[in-house]
Amino acid sequence: MTPEAIGRRTGMGAPVLAGGAAAGLLSGIPGINCLCCMWILGGAALSVYLYAKSQTGPTTPGDGAVIGAFSGVVAAAVNTVFNIVFQSANLAFLRRVIERLSANMDNFPREWQDWINQPPGPVSIPQLILSLAFSAAVFAALGALGGILGASLFGRKPAGPPPAGPVTPPELPAEPR
Repeated sequence: MTPEAIGRRTGMGAPVLAGGAAAGLLSGIPGINCLCCMWILGGAALSVYLYAKSQTGPTTPGDGAVIGAFSGVVAAAVNTVFNIVFQSANLAFLRRVIERLSANMDNFPREWQDWINQPPGPVSIPQLILSLAFSAAVFAALGALGGILGASLFGRKPAGPPPAGPVTPPELPAEPR
């Protein structure tokens, strides 16, 4: 990698965090998380758009892939946090549903009643780390793809100033008679 390429990539922190956080948030919210892949692609494209807006030169597809991959890793971290938060909320909702069912059913399964009375278990750290690593790998790949798409959409800058208008040919000297 050339020094110019390294210098161009210095301002990508804030765009990566913004696009990754947006993608991770949207892919972690129950109800709209079914569009998870689209959110990751869109978040990476948003990161590239924000990055390209702050640059003077063009944003190459390689820049887009790097920005998108980092955006995907940020999205995986945010998604993991939201999954932990919403998982406990979903379990509480499911417990309330089962409690209502048990109150209205005569032959309610005993195993379900036992499950309701169990306290929630702790979060397994190894399972959490493995899940985060898998999500980061998948989200980084999707983010790289979204970054390449974003660079092709938002990364082009004009090479120079536009032409000044129609060019008129110079006048030829008059011929002597």
